[in-house]
Amino acid sequence: MNIDSWINEQFAGVSAKVFGALFYSVDIPGVANAAGDPVAVPLLLLWLTAAAAFFTVYLGFINIRYFKHAIDVLRGQYDDPGSAGQINRFQALATSLSGTVGLGNIAGVAAAISLGGPGAVFWMMIMGVLGMSTKFVEVTLGVKYRHHPDKTNMDRISGGPMYYLRDIFDNRNIPYVGRILSILFAVCCIGGAIGGGNMFQSNQAYGQFVNVTGGDASWWADKGWLFGLILAFMVGLVIVGGIKSIARVTSKLVPIMGGVYLLAGLIVIAMNYAAVPEALVTIFKMALAPEAGVGGFVGILLVGVQRAFFSNEAGLGSAAIVHSTAKTDQPVSQGFVGMLGPFIDTVIICMVTALVIVVTGAWQEGKTLLDTGESLGGLRGVELTSDAFETAIPGSRYLLTLTVFLFAYSTLLTWSYYGAKCVAYLFGDRAGTELAFKVLFCAFTVVGTSASLSNVIDFTDAMILSMAIPNIIGLYFVAPEVKRDLKQYLQYVKERGKNTSGTNISVEL
Repeated sequence: MNIDSWINEQFAGVSAKVFGALFYSVDIPGVANAAGDPVAVPLLLLWLTAAAAFFTVYLGFINIRYFKHAIDVLRGQYDDPGSAGQINRFQALATSLSGTVGLGNIAGVAAAISLGGPGAVFWMMIMGVLGMSTKFVEVTLGVKYRHHPDKTNMDRISGGPMYYLRDIFDNRNIPYVGRILSILFAVCCIGGAIGGGNMFQSNQAYGQFVNVTGGDASWWADKGWLFGLILAFMVGLVIVGGIKSIARVTSKLVPIMGGVYLLAGLIVIAMNYAAVPEALVTIFKMALAPEAGVGGFVGILLVGVQRAFFSNEAGLGSAAIVHSTAKTDQPVSQGFVGMLGPFIDTVIICMVTALVIVVTGAWQEGKTLLDTGESLGGLRGVELTSDAFETAIPGSRYLLTLTVFLFAYSTLLTWSYYGAKCVAYLFGDRAGTELAFKVLFCAFTVVGTSASLSNVIDFTDAMILSMAIPNIIGLYFVAPEVKRDLKQYLQYVKERGKNTSGTNISVEL
């Protein structure tokens, strides 16, 4: 048994136990697949979906009505140079996106299609739009309840659900509830950082690297541990510098790698333009009227919803950690900036990935047989996306490999920060504590490159989505406060009348 096999064997048992505990499911009465087996719904997915739908309606479809205003805020039309903070709005969004526009958009979409067919992508997009509202709420709270641990240096900021969960309940004289929820979130976030923010990313980066260097015949095929050590060293070089160092790197990487990936995807789609109408029909048809009936429909919907939340992290609270460091004195304004994340991530980039896979026909190899519940090609991630690009542009797998690596690398950087801030919250904001976590984080990069995708994806989904349990409890509890703050902010914008360029502003209340 080589090193990779031993690590994978040890990790498999842990993955199964964590997934089983956190992804508790209930059978839907009267709904079964074609094989006669009941269709089960993970309660965690219902929890996330209900929150996204609730906040969309409760805040008056803020994700649609104020989309343009969010772009204006991002462009700096409402900036105040004297505002406290560590990084600007764009850096906050770019850093947040580097934690979401990662391999969930490449490997995650491919995994959704290999498990649920192209129809799963439709539900990913729907949840991306609804998730914008949840993201608005958590980012707003992240800025509003951020803390300055060093009063002599007000530019140093700590924020996120662990702080607003504690404070909103403290302010209402029920401190024990807030303390329990904040600690639970911090623990889940540390697990999410190690799992989805680290192991899944490193696993798929290594998988694509092996794929382009010979596959099973590659010298690297059984040396995931070595690839992991190299990647861990590269991550360590940046994360020791803290959020400013991470923001400098991610604010440059995200636009470049996102632009390159979108351009390559659009080229593939353009080369297969004649197949685009049929691809869209296939996506909508398989989403709304699958051949396997009600059971198949529910199965496809669940796959799409699960992969969407893993991709955009709406409701998990993670984005609030980095957005809380933005230079602004208007929490709601940064909430609008954060709201753009799920749209860029799950609507634009995921749709490009899906169309590339469908128009090239690559999805047929690994499509799910919904009538039997089995997959012809098994669970496939980044390899499926790579095959799709290679079908249209020979040699593009090398460019995709570089893009995949950069996506994974930037995500590792951002999630190391999320995990470090949660460790600091639990054990004290001390340099030694943060350094110890960073070393542990890098060590799990090696585990991620050595374990199998099926074990990694179960573990990462369970850990990263579990953050939603304490976070959404707090969001529901403080919803009236957020709605009141939103109304006050829109009134402020209306009274201000003009932005810095002198253009009239009209915001509907």
